[in-house]
This record gives sequence, structure tokens and C-alpha cells, in this order.
Amino acid sequence: MDLAARRYALALTQEAAQTGQADAVDADVVFLGETLDGSRELRLLFESPVVSREKKENVLKALFSERVSPLTMRFLGLLVSKQREALIPAVVEAVRQLRDTASGTVEARVRTAKPLSESEHDALQASLSARAGAPVRMRVEVQPALIGGLVVRIGDVVYDRSVRHQLDVLREQLTRSAGVTTN
Repeated sequence: MDLAARRYALALTQEAAQTGQADAVDADVVFLGETLDGSRELRLLFESPVVSREKKENVLKALFSERVSPLTMRFLGLLVSKQREALIPAVVEAVRQLRDTASGTVEARVRTAKPLSESEHDALQASLSARAGAPVRMRVEVQPALIGGLVVRIGDVVYDRSVRHQLDVLREQLTRSAGVTTN
């Protein structure tokens, strides 16, 4: 994790806790993360040295001033004024990690062939929480190349139940057995 992003994340979470706004800031961070995850253009805007600070501030105000708490808006403004707006995605991730550590939550990265329904999402989250022995926050990414099924990564452990993986295993077994019978 970027050290500067972690410092900013700590400052934000500490200020939120001291002012009784931890829940609001947590919700803001989730919203910011989803927005940044969904918009490559927005991330590139904040990373661009060509775009003026004033334009970046205006974009932040237009997109977030009505949707996030004043504390979060002031924080975003601070990052822009200090020319650290490129850190916004890393700060969002650092706040997520700090929150997860404090609550004992584990992150699971889930890749699926098709979007999960709400009931599938809830059932998978409950199953993963039981397996991990801790609350699980899922990050779901749709990858049609998996053909079907899903791949879950929790820490260093990967559970691959995709059709693509099963076909690869079957292909390897057939190749091996074909090589054995020809000798």
C-alpha cells in the first residue's frame, strides 16, 4: 500500500471517528470506490498533470458535493489543493483496508461468468464468511471468458470452480492419458 495514501486514509478515518462521522465517511468511501471502479475516465482525470486543479475541483464538486458528507468533500478538496488527487483511488483502498482490519472483515475477490443475482450474491457471501470464519466483503467482477462458474480469491487461497478451469483440467488429463496409451 502506498505510504502517503495510508497516511491520508488514517487522517480521514481518525477525523471521522473524532467527529462522530465514521459511518457517513465509510458510506462515502464505498460510494467513491464504486464510482472510481466504474469510471476509468475519472481515474485518468485525477491522474492527469495536464488537467488544471480548478477543473478537478469543479468535477469533484459536481459529482460528489450532493452525495458525500461535508467532511469527505473537504478531504477531497484538500487532496486536490495539495496536488495529491492522483492518490484518491489509493486512499479509498487504504480506508477500506483500515476499516476491514478494524472490523475483522476479509476481502474476497470474486470473478464470475455472469452477474450474480441478489440471492446468489447473499448466499455466496454467507458461504464464504462461514469458510473464512470472518465477515467477508466481496468484490465481484464479471468475466464471460470463464464460461460458467466462478473463481474466488481470499488472501492467498484461490477456489476455482469455473467451467474454463474444469475444461483445462479435463484437457490436461486427456493429453496425459493419450500420451500414456501411445507408449
